Amino acid sequence: MGTACDLFGPRLASASLILLTAPAVYFTSIASSPISFLLVRFFTGFSLATFVSAQFWMSSMFSGPVVGTANGVAAGWGNLGGGATQLIMPLVFSLIRDIGAVKFTAWRIAFFIPALFQTLSAFAILIFGQDLPDGNYQRLQNSGNKQKDKFSRVFYHGITNYRGWILALTYGYCFGVELTVDNIIAEYFYDRFNLKLHTAGIIAASFGLANIVSRPAGGVLSDMMAKRFGMRGRLWALWAVQTLGGVFCIILGQVGSLTASIVVMIVFSVFVQAACGLTFGVVPFVSRRSLGVISGMTGGGGNVGAVLTQLIFFKGSKYSKETGITLMGVMIVCCTLPIFLIYFPQWGGMFCGPSSEKIATEEDYYLSEWSSKEQGKGLHQASLKFADNSRSERGRRVHSQTLPSNATPSANV
Repeated sequence: MGTACDLFGPRLASASLILLTAPAVYFTSIASSPISFLLVRFFTGFSLATFVSAQFWMSSMFSGPVVGTANGVAAGWGNLGGGATQLIMPLVFSLIRDIGAVKFTAWRIAFFIPALFQTLSAFAILIFGQDLPDGNYQRLQNSGNKQKDKFSRVFYHGITNYRGWILALTYGYCFGVELTVDNIIAEYFYDRFNLKLHTAGIIAASFGLANIVSRPAGGVLSDMMAKRFGMRGRLWALWAVQTLGGVFCIILGQVGSLTASIVVMIVFSVFVQAACGLTFGVVPFVSRRSLGVISGMTGGGGNVGAVLTQLIFFKGSKYSKETGITLMGVMIVCCTLPIFLIYFPQWGGMFCGPSSEKIATEEDYYLSEWSSKEQGKGLHQASLKFADNSRSERGRRVHSQTLPSNATPSANV
């Protein structure tokens, strides 16, 4: 999906995938065996890649000083659907049953509702969506204002950027943990505190519903730290918030009372979801040419982290759920440490400033993805424009440094 966004634009990539996966949601209503149910679940899962196109889209439409907030709001309110679904779909089922359908038929009819909205959203994206502030990819390419890129080069510069792999790992233990908790938390409260399944479901839904404020708050925090401390502030904030999320996850597995568990779970949800927002405050600056690939690697890392965490600690594991939650918290703390290794020559890293051995500028970093031949054809113009805009990642020192002779100060759009 990331590569498709880089080559064809998020509008077509997103709408196409939504339309391709909508039939799987419709077909859920006619599933009649375990195999058919697993198949529709499998193909519905491909629609999760629209998260990548959404983050790519926000990173393309909003400038550096506010991109963390934009990504946080879009993703947080999108993930809010996970919590809302647990509350809304049982009501849809009950309404259809009360109208006169038997249980066996009512839950099948209920699946037509999300499938219909999924289809309508695809057409809304095609009709009202726009790839870039300047227009859609196709129109810009036809007018000569945007050049077509090569798949091999886009993919290569994405997978060879070590920062993308580190963010994929760390995202696996913030968003991946969020997905894991969504899957196990209702059963955890049901088994450990002998609650009614409906009550446990409501408590579990509150974890997902926290996305309405926590993930956007992470994006806002990322932008605030960048305004004062630059990229180094974004990295420190990501490490601190995600590490605290791991600490509260450890505590959640240790507390023994219902009230304390609910309180700790809510605090834990705020930190782990804010870490997701903070992650995508860094992602847009890793690569401009391969922004979609980096977004896809990071987003995919979240899903892989969820699968591995559930297999190791919860599915058929020798650990109890409370022990599994505690060990998951330890994994969060450990897997957040590689953020220390992320270093941008033009901005620095967590423990050291920008390169002092040579003049390292934003242009040097982003144009390194383009060969001299490609630059001669003008393919690098979008990266050059972004490099100028990303000077805000220097923090307050941007106002005291001399700009290169071939650049102009950027405006905070």
